[in-house]
Amino acid sequence: MRLDDFHTRGFVIVPGLLSPSEVLSLREEFMRIHAQGPIPGHFSPTPQEEGQPYDVLRDFPRVMHPHQVNALALRYLLDARIADILRTLLQEEPIAAQSMFYFKPPGARGQALHQDNFYLRVSPGTCVAAWIAIDKVDRANGGLEVVPGTHLMDLFCPEDADTSLSFTREYVPPPPGLERVPVDMEPGDVLFFNGSLVHGSEPNSTSDRFRRSFICHYVGRSTEEISSWYQTLTMSGEPVGIAAATGGGPCGTEASGPH
Repeated sequence: MRLDDFHTRGFVIVPGLLSPSEVLSLREEFMRIHAQGPIPGHFSPTPQEEGQPYDVLRDFPRVMHPHQVNALALRYLLDARIADILRTLLQEEPIAAQSMFYFKPPGARGQALHQDNFYLRVSPGTCVAAWIAIDKVDRANGGLEVVPGTHLMDLFCPEDADTSLSFTREYVPPPPGLERVPVDMEPGDVLFFNGSLVHGSEPNSTSDRFRRSFICHYVGRSTEEISSWYQTLTMSGEPVGIAAATGGGPCGTEASGPH
């Protein structure tokens, strides 16, 4: 791991942090969760809309905060290897804020370019994501794209996204002079990135490959505010109180909940 990449480009990949057997256990656990059906407040497949084109994300929505209801998800949210890297990146003790699992099956829409701290509303500073690849990640199956340099900038007020390509509504165009960069990954690789880094993904254009990922967000112990959607934990699993963010944020609207 090159620490300088995180500070100069806004992201760093740690190859093979999780073993093949650990990746398999996460993949199998979340496919089991999908097969068993809804978990109110966390995982909610919805019927297809009559007269509308088939939307695979209605069958495979993301799982929100699975660590609150699943022991394996909690274990990896609080993983000691991730915690050690976060201490180096943050230069302070990390606090766990969120977990998510994305299935992104063949044909799924992507997520328009955005900044995580638009949603988490961490202050002072920002959040850090640990994005764990569960499948091979490349351009074809909708791998991440990042815009290096934006981690040094303030939050941008989003434009409307093209919802035929993105399942979210907010879109942040790359600032003039900056370009999106693809991030290809192998299963078990972990991408750590700054919460102000503009990033997103295109649709999964394959016919036979998922792009599953387990994603966690963290803040530093010095954080004073975070959106009220997030129930924070120490890396030993103890609840820790952080005040709810107040006001509407830089764009004059409330953040749209967990992202």
